[in-house]
Amino acid sequence: MAEQSEDAMILRELVPAEPLLPDPGLPPWAWVAIALASLALIGLVVFLRRGKPAASNPRHAREEAYLRAQQELEAVPEGGIQQAATRVSVALRRYLASVSGDPALFETHEEFVARHAALASYPEELRTVTAEGFSHLARLKYGRDATGDPVALFTAARQLLDRLHQHQPA
Repeated sequence: MAEQSEDAMILRELVPAEPLLPDPGLPPWAWVAIALASLALIGLVVFLRRGKPAASNPRHAREEAYLRAQQELEAVPEGGIQQAATRVSVALRRYLASVSGDPALFETHEEFVARHAALASYPEELRTVTAEGFSHLARLKYGRDATGDPVALFTAARQLLDRLHQHQPA
């Protein structure tokens, strides 16, 4: 037993750890994968940046919104005055939302009328006519005994759309 205790007290040479550790570098296939992923990311960024030139032109967006509203107001829908008033309201609100960035499309009539800045870029007279027009549309849409001529309603809506479109935004 004395021999074992003498053996435990002897200092031995340390075993080198380097051969036991994994290689810290990446394998060649990993470098290829990183390079391909980087190129794909750069290509995606370039593709997404090139996809937006038409939408960034406000004049083009304004004309597109106007043409869309005109198309929506061309054919009078079959049905009652309530359906016609709803269609007119959506077309005009969508135009205002597209042209001036106004949230009119997503607001109730009361929210739209209560907001003083809703039509701020338009002259006072046109703001008044527009607010009165939307109030009339609300009465037609939600009134139980609403009556009227859908053709006359669509004609008035096209005239209001033309007046709104003729005004150049500030």
